[in-house]
Amino acid sequence: MSFKGQPVWVRVDEGGRPLADAEGRAEMKYREGDTRTYRPLPRNLGPVGEPSPTAEPRIQPGRRPGPAAVVSGRGQTVHVWTDGACAGNPGPMGIGMVVVAGDRRKEHGEYLGKGTNNIAELTAIRRGLELAAELAPGKDHPIRVYTDSGYAIGVLAQGWKAKANQALVAELRELLRSYARLRMVKVEGHAGVPENERCDLLARQAVARHRLG
Repeated sequence: MSFKGQPVWVRVDEGGRPLADAEGRAEMKYREGDTRTYRPLPRNLGPVGEPSPTAEPRIQPGRRPGPAAVVSGRGQTVHVWTDGACAGNPGPMGIGMVVVAGDRRKEHGEYLGKGTNNIAELTAIRRGLELAAELAPGKDHPIRVYTDSGYAIGVLAQGWKAKANQALVAELRELLRSYARLRMVKVEGHAGVPENERCDLLARQAVARHRLG
C-alpha cells in the first residue's frame, strides 16, 4: 500500500483491507524489516502508485496550488527525497538524495562548496531529478519530489518571487515544467520521516568528509 505517496508495508486481512486496532488505526512499516511501526488511519492508506487521500494536491511549478487532483495513468511512481545541509549560513554545503522506483533504490550525498542553505535545498532537488532519470528514464511517469524546505516549495511551486538565487530558481522551474506528472510534497524536517532523515544524514556526511579531507 502507499502512505502520502510512498510505498509502505501494512498488515491486511484476507480481503486486502488494513487491519485496525482498538483505536481504529492500522499497523504500518516503511520497510518490511523495520522494527519501528506507525499507526495511520486506514482511510489515509491507498494503492501503490496512487496518492493516498491525504497526499498533497498536485502543484504546478510557478503557480499556486489549486484543488486536489489525482495523478494516475501508466508508469510507476518515482519517489525523489531531497535535503540540503549547511554548516553555517553561508557555509559549507552538502546535499543528500534518495530515489525509490519500485524495488530499485539509489542514494547519493555530495559536497557543493560554500553557499547558503537555500542553494543547497534547490540543488538537491535538481540532483535528485537527475538521479531519478538514471534510475527510471523518461518524464511521463508520476514523480513525487519530497522536501522539508518551505522556501523550495514556495519559489518552485507556489509562485513566490525569488529575491535571491534567481538563475537557479528559473532553471529549476523550467526543469519541473518539462515533467508531465510531477508533484512536490512538503514533509516535516527532523520529524522521524525515514527517507528525509536519510537525506539529511547523507548531506551532513558529505560536509563532514570535506572537512576531514
